[in-house]
Amino acid sequence: MARGILTIFLLQLSWTVHLVTAIQRKDIFPYGTPNGDFILQNGDDETSKVLALKRPLYFYEAQFNELYVATNGIISAQDLPMEKQYVDDGFPTDFPVIAPFLSDIDTSKGKGAIYYRVTESPTLLNRVAHEVHRGFPDARFTPTHAIIATWENVAAYEEIARDAGQSDRLNTFQAVVAYDENNSYAIFLYPEDGLQFFGTRPKESYNVEIELPARVGFSRGEVAFLIFSRVEGPYYSVTNNEQSLKNLYQVGNTGVPGVWLFHIGSRYSFQNVVPASTGGALATPPPRGLETYESTTAEYPEAEYTAPFEEEEELEEGDYSPITDPDFHSPAIPEFHVNSHPDRGALPGHARLQPYGGDLPLTSNPQYRDHDNIDTPTLVSGPSGPAEYPDRVPDPRNRPHPPPLEEVQPQAEAPQAVPRPEHTALEVFPYTREENSPRLESSPPLAPGGGHIVDVVEEENFETGVIRYSTETKRTCAVFQQQCSQNAYCTDYPAGFCCHCRTGFYGNGWQCLPDGAPHRVNGKVSGTVIVGSTPVYLNSVDLHAYIVVSDGRAYTAISEVPENVGWALMPVAPIGEIFGWLFAMELPSGQAGFKITGAEFTRHAEVTFYPGNQKLTIVQTAQGLNSDNYMTVDTRLHGNVPFIAAGSTVQVEPYKDTYQYYPSVVTSASVREFTVVSAERGSETFTFQLRQNITYRDCHHGPRTGPETLQLTTERVFVMYVRDENILRYAITNKISSVGEETSEPVLVNPCYAGTHDCDTTAQCLPGEGQQYLCQCATGYRGDGRNCYDVDECVEGLSQCGPHTQCVNLPGTHSCHCQAGYEFGFDGRTCLDIDECRSQPCHPQATCTNTLGSFQCQCQPTFQGDGFQCFPSDEKTDRPKTQCEQHRDSLKGGFSPRGPRPVPGGFVPQCDEQGQYRALQCHGSTGHCWCVDSRGQERAGTRTPPSAPPTNCEKTDHRERPKTDCEHHRDSVQTTSPEGYPIVGAFVPQCDEHGQYRDLQCHGSTGHCWCVDNRGQERAGTRKAPGAGQPNCNEPDHRERPKTDCEHHRDSVQTTSPEGYPIVGAFVPQCDEHGQYRDLQCHGSTGHCWCVDNRGQERAGTRKAPGAGQPNCNEPDHRERPKTDCEHHRDSVQTTSPEGYPIVGAFVPQCDEHGQYRDLQCHGSTGHCWCVDNRGQERAGTRKAPGAGQPNCNEPDHRERPKTDCEHHRDSVQTTSPEGYPIVGAFVPQCDEHGQYRDLQCHGSTGHCWCVDNRGQERAGTRKAPGAGQPNCNEPDHRERPKTDCEHHRDSVQTTSPEGYPIVGAFVPQCDEHGQYRDLQCHGSTGHCWCVDNRGQERAGTRKAPGAGQPNCNEPEVLPPTQRPDTVCERWRASLVDHYGGKPEPQHYLPQCDREGQFNPVQCYGDSSYCWCVDRDGREVAGTRSHDVVKPACIPTVAPPTMHPLPRPDMTPPPSGTFLLYAQGQQIGALPLKGTHMDLERSSTLLALHGSIVVGIDYDCREGKVYWTDLAGRTINRAKMEPGAEPETLINTGLTSPEGLAVDVQRRAMFWVDSTPDKIERANLDGSGRKTIFDTDLVNPRAIIVDSSTGTLYWTDWNREAPKIESSSVDGHNRKVLVKDGIGLPNALTFDTVMRHVCWADAGTKRLECIASDGTGRRVIHSNLNYPFSMVFYSNHFYFTDWRRDGVIALNRDNSQFTDEYIPDQRSHLYGVTVATTHCL
Repeated sequence: MARGILTIFLLQLSWTVHLVTAIQRKDIFPYGTPNGDFILQNGDDETSKVLALKRPLYFYEAQFNELYVATNGIISAQDLPMEKQYVDDGFPTDFPVIAPFLSDIDTSKGKGAIYYRVTESPTLLNRVAHEVHRGFPDARFTPTHAIIATWENVAAYEEIARDAGQSDRLNTFQAVVAYDENNSYAIFLYPEDGLQFFGTRPKESYNVEIELPARVGFSRGEVAFLIFSRVEGPYYSVTNNEQSLKNLYQVGNTGVPGVWLFHIGSRYSFQNVVPASTGGALATPPPRGLETYESTTAEYPEAEYTAPFEEEEELEEGDYSPITDPDFHSPAIPEFHVNSHPDRGALPGHARLQPYGGDLPLTSNPQYRDHDNIDTPTLVSGPSGPAEYPDRVPDPRNRPHPPPLEEVQPQAEAPQAVPRPEHTALEVFPYTREENSPRLESSPPLAPGGGHIVDVVEEENFETGVIRYSTETKRTCAVFQQQCSQNAYCTDYPAGFCCHCRTGFYGNGWQCLPDGAPHRVNGKVSGTVIVGSTPVYLNSVDLHAYIVVSDGRAYTAISEVPENVGWALMPVAPIGEIFGWLFAMELPSGQAGFKITGAEFTRHAEVTFYPGNQKLTIVQTAQGLNSDNYMTVDTRLHGNVPFIAAGSTVQVEPYKDTYQYYPSVVTSASVREFTVVSAERGSETFTFQLRQNITYRDCHHGPRTGPETLQLTTERVFVMYVRDENILRYAITNKISSVGEETSEPVLVNPCYAGTHDCDTTAQCLPGEGQQYLCQCATGYRGDGRNCYDVDECVEGLSQCGPHTQCVNLPGTHSCHCQAGYEFGFDGRTCLDIDECRSQPCHPQATCTNTLGSFQCQCQPTFQGDGFQCFPSDEKTDRPKTQCEQHRDSLKGGFSPRGPRPVPGGFVPQCDEQGQYRALQCHGSTGHCWCVDSRGQERAGTRTPPSAPPTNCEKTDHRERPKTDCEHHRDSVQTTSPEGYPIVGAFVPQCDEHGQYRDLQCHGSTGHCWCVDNRGQERAGTRKAPGAGQPNCNEPDHRERPKTDCEHHRDSVQTTSPEGYPIVGAFVPQCDEHGQYRDLQCHGSTGHCWCVDNRGQERAGTRKAPGAGQPNCNEPDHRERPKTDCEHHRDSVQTTSPEGYPIVGAFVPQCDEHGQYRDLQCHGSTGHCWCVDNRGQERAGTRKAPGAGQPNCNEPDHRERPKTDCEHHRDSVQTTSPEGYPIVGAFVPQCDEHGQYRDLQCHGSTGHCWCVDNRGQERAGTRKAPGAGQPNCNEPDHRERPKTDCEHHRDSVQTTSPEGYPIVGAFVPQCDEHGQYRDLQCHGSTGHCWCVDNRGQERAGTRKAPGAGQPNCNEPEVLPPTQRPDTVCERWRASLVDHYGGKPEPQHYLPQCDREGQFNPVQCYGDSSYCWCVDRDGREVAGTRSHDVVKPACIPTVAPPTMHPLPRPDMTPPPSGTFLLYAQGQQIGALPLKGTHMDLERSSTLLALHGSIVVGIDYDCREGKVYWTDLAGRTINRAKMEPGAEPETLINTGLTSPEGLAVDVQRRAMFWVDSTPDKIERANLDGSGRKTIFDTDLVNPRAIIVDSSTGTLYWTDWNREAPKIESSSVDGHNRKVLVKDGIGLPNALTFDTVMRHVCWADAGTKRLECIASDGTGRRVIHSNLNYPFSMVFYSNHFYFTDWRRDGVIALNRDNSQFTDEYIPDQRSHLYGVTVATTHCL
């Protein structure tokens, strides 16, 4: 009996170690439409649409950017030919092929399906990474993308006439191709019952019974050979007969039968496909009843792969990582119960077998409800295919203590399965061992499924059959910290590292956002929604969301939504609900979702509508933060929604939802109620059920501190579909708290939680006691909390950018870009130097030396020059020449074969006796004179022509008008080289007396002439050759045929460099009169000639050298052998410079008679010789110096040990500067004889010593200062407390550059013995000292300079007013005050700045009336200068700061009846009318537009919408006059200074003026159909109106030199001047619809006048106005805005009396005004 028991035990033990099960269908990679797959069209020979890859994939050595999936079991990197060209042939193929099962497959008539997709799922990519690391242990592979193709139940092609019935043999298999930036791998998966046929009959077998076996493998396809031929590329076959095909699912090369792994491509050297080497055969199962259940795929043990790009460790007790990625489950979360029984045949002491890729199932409720059925639940695997779903597993935390071993008996019956809904989502709960449960060696802990878990102990080299684990494989911050956000810090834990957001930021560590700052979300919405029975397709329409984080308000807008689905989607507020949950207002115990998920997650939601039972699936994928630090979320919709009649309104009741939180997944389920009100059916109430789960990237290495359940309270839901704009809008207000935290009793709620505070939208509301609260500006913003503005971290030195970077400010944060001469390294953060010398920028007779961020060119010893141009030396001087002398002497003569010769026309500078530039310089040829500074640079405005006396260079510079674009263009053209040679061929534009481009331009060298527009752009078709006369530039443009490819090619050739040098050697193709390539092409510089085809491609063998005659292009082409790699290499070597100098030192490879590399290669200049392989690569160790003999290239290579990490580290340290100076302070690690880090490391400069681990990382607490002795590195490490923020800050300071230079001036904070910031901080380099708070932030006013003593940090902090940095205007003003000696006189100019430091829009000389307008940068606006007592009507272009809390960005309820609309900077106000009197008491703000300057305004009476121009935002916008309506931007490009705006109600068009480019444009009311009406003869257009009844436009131009009022038709015809005399500043314009008169108000003449549209009957209505700006006529009254009164004034037309006045409480300029009526007049 004992012997039998022992035998059984040994059998169990052997099966436990060696049993490997074949992969099952449910364990292959997830596929199907719920996982986002496309379905290939059914058929016999179908090919998918192109799969465009975001990043290129390497297949063999080649790079591909797209893939195709085909019916016949293959994936290709190019579009496939017809199947008869490849399906019956063996390898190799003519085109690139990845073939998991290449055969003649047919999916016609529903015989199976083929699914495919490209995925970036972190869970899936991590699973692939584990497979690759298992098959290739030394591979460094972190996949970024994967392509999954699945052939499910597909059949072989069969001819109908051959068999009476179709075969029932069906195959299922899968291919996964994953890649990163360097390597590509493929996994082929064949489930146990997946292959039922192994070959197919050829279509043209002519009744011969033959079956061709399928092909499995890879083929590179044809590759180029030499130039004009192609040869077969490499290929790799996995199978060669039917038996090897059957072995596909019986064996494998990864340790799991049916799973095959291959390395298929690399960006580096790659010869052929390499298979994985891990074995794995299908084991014979043990006798019935003695099955043992132990996982043999330890890399996937009862958990999912939640940490992408991290090594997966074996889970300890309680470890938990569920699979709920979209690639692993369906979106629904049903609730159902399963009566489970113990596994049949499960042995005590052994866990149930976990199949390949298996996972813990998930459950929707952490509380197990059925206590009668909790003893032995069934453990199931996670699903893969579209219709396979697991049972639930109850929470082990509620399980009783495990029974004794003898009580666990095998069951005779299989578990009873309970039917499940078709779509079942997975949920997981962690296993937690009871504290008092004994842990016996023979009794492993219970698994969640009722079996047991086999512990994996962390030993240094634990190894069993297929399990391999080492503690050294964990990932640490030292290597992977760059994966964290730039606003996060990294913390190492025993199992790996985690990222945590820094103070002032929130998120999950991978992505962090500034606390309290508003956020935006952009994305696309796609999918198919069936409304009733009508499918509607959404094709990547735009989604935008704006979230006021401080209040928990989320606004979502989806554009271009078709009307038939727009109304039906109104109840589906869950589309925007995700943003409310992510950024919900946090009550004391709440936590917003973004702190858990970050910006990378996938949300699956299923909405079921009742009573119709329609179902809609929502899949939302967050893809991280973009360059503006905003989140990107793509949404896919699929399913049915109930029909809602057009014009209906939907009201969604407030609700509460409970969210359950587990590692890597958040779930919730709730029922919502909504009411539909329609004209046809009245009010109806419906419900829908929402089930959702959100899967995210979880860091399971650190302590778990997140919540288990939270309650999301949605207080307000606003939904609306705007038919005219096709926009669907959701507005949601959310709060998050613990469940049941809010009470129903009426209590006083802190304003922070009630949303009634007055904090800025970029501020946090911090609750205090009772009703007290504090407003604190968000991280990255500054102010008093009620008014906050962005902090420019770049200007203030607060950025986290490293060396050699450029800081770019963003709202609330910043980003880092590499400086010129640097590029980002692999980590995406460190900027590395670019070696410019690789591109050979220097002269051929110069040496290039790469330097940090730049390079240097130095002429060779016998040459002189700047390195870019070198000339033979002619003389040497004893004293070093000055810059002026070098400049002068380099220009006195050129060099010819006979020696120096003069350069005609060249400018030679004059130097004084000390060799410095003389202040006055004159050109000997042209006679021009000018003043220069000490560097020889011309001083602006000092140049005089030959006939004028020279400028007095002793006087200071005089102010002059800024240069125009033409003058900048003209002066930037380089007409002489640095040595003074005149540059022939450079085009210099001609400008008129005002600095504008002349209409006619001519090239001084070529003689061509042409016409240009006001931007200097050539007008097509106006160019004329020399002798053909000059074009008439007054004629209108004529349409011409589009350019041909040849003409595009010819015109794109760059013949001059950016500096203006003519580029010698550039080939310019010749085109015939039809624009086609001429058959014969010749190079103007080299003299070579050749023939081309109709695409301009050179025909091989036709090129002839100069003097060899011209080729006959009528002869047919002759085929020749294409060049080999060696010949290409040899012929590509440049042995002469463009000037014809021989290039010394260039290596030219030697090729044999077949064009292959000779084994022995020698350098003709240096004399070195070496051996090469067949690719021309030098064989290591074969190089010999001159005189040392030639190497023997027949000897085999000797392999040498590669460098270790320590040796790489040691050799990479830069100990000398590029100039050869030793670099003091660089640390050089010490390595032992095996290249490993020595345990003890000491710094040669500082004398500090410390211990390191085997990765060279310093062991904490071992560092000793000089003189303190050396640490004992044999002692074990002591556990220490985690680092504090101060210690993280201190240790993160970079004190040496990447090149090893010590960084001088870096501030290192001082921490006390507990790791907290010391109150007093001092800078070791500058000597400044200051006090800090507990966050390390400097306390204002405490900084003291060296020698001023130390501040007293015990004094209470006194908060001074916030100081902002000086603006450009303020700095310029201060510099001019200094320039005037501190006492500017009245006639001196000083910039006038407003309270915020911005330029006042009106600038004047001192106290004079000589004034002009400027833009936001202080540049003068042309045509605005005036000596008039009335200053020009300048509009500011910078929006003032917000002086009060920002209200909601939507429409407040407008007043009833007729009312005036007026623009006042950042808001649009409404002023009701009682008859013609203004109702001052009912005035209100209609729209608050933060950051805007609203100027022009008009009203569309037909649709009830207000339109306006925004000068600060440079946009044109509109909004519906309904409560809650949000603004819509119509035009946001091509606008500079949009001012007046007019709406043509009848023609549904709008017109506006742009006063900077001086043009008038029009567009449809939705922004489409935009075109320019006038862009000539305009200087300062301001007001514009339209008379819809006659289709006439009127506008004003307040050009101070020639003001006027003009008119034309709405299509731009019949333009004429209506008024030009007796006007000054015609700002305001309106149309008297009763008298049919055009009326204007003039701020210069102070008059209000009217005139008939034909120019007659001019009369004055009023002659004593103040400063009118805009005006509207209504009911015999004029209403105009006035800049003197800052209000709206009413004037009776009939008696010319003022009747009313409205002055807003907030005083500032009012701009446009219009009237909104209840109906169109």
